[in-house]
Amino acid sequence: MGLDRRIYYWHFVDDMQKLMRVEDAKALMREATDWSVWGWLTEKRRLRSSADEAWEALEEAERKVKEGWSDELKQAYRGKGGNGIDGELKVAVQKVKEADQMWREARERAEETFDEAERRMSTSMACEGARQAIEAWELTERAIRKAEALGRRSSKQE
Repeated sequence: MGLDRRIYYWHFVDDMQKLMRVEDAKALMREATDWSVWGWLTEKRRLRSSADEAWEALEEAERKVKEGWSDELKQAYRGKGGNGIDGELKVAVQKVKEADQMWREARERAEETFDEAERRMSTSMACEGARQAIEAWELTERAIRKAEALGRRSSKQE
């Protein structure tokens, strides 16, 4: 195996392991929806740690995808120009921005629900927070796929 191929392979394996953290966190959250009050109290730290690792993996994946974008695409995303891209691509940039906004709002909502559940010691509210966290991760994954597709579309037009 050549050096370039090995480097690519290790990056691929590392990325897959990071995304496995998201799948592990989703599985734990699904399991948590059946926990009793005692289960929530005793497993809260593990759940939080797993959720934090999932967010770190997703944020890293998003960062890598957007780093691969052209300068024009990055500027269009930031709203600072993007005159070098066509109208269809500008619409796609806007859709990525909207998808990013959706997952950020979903993440905030889940974290607020967990915080309130902890204050109230409410298992039903904690279960709702778990469902919201899963939804937020799935929205984030979709947004990352949209960002990847946008990068591919942009590179084809160059």
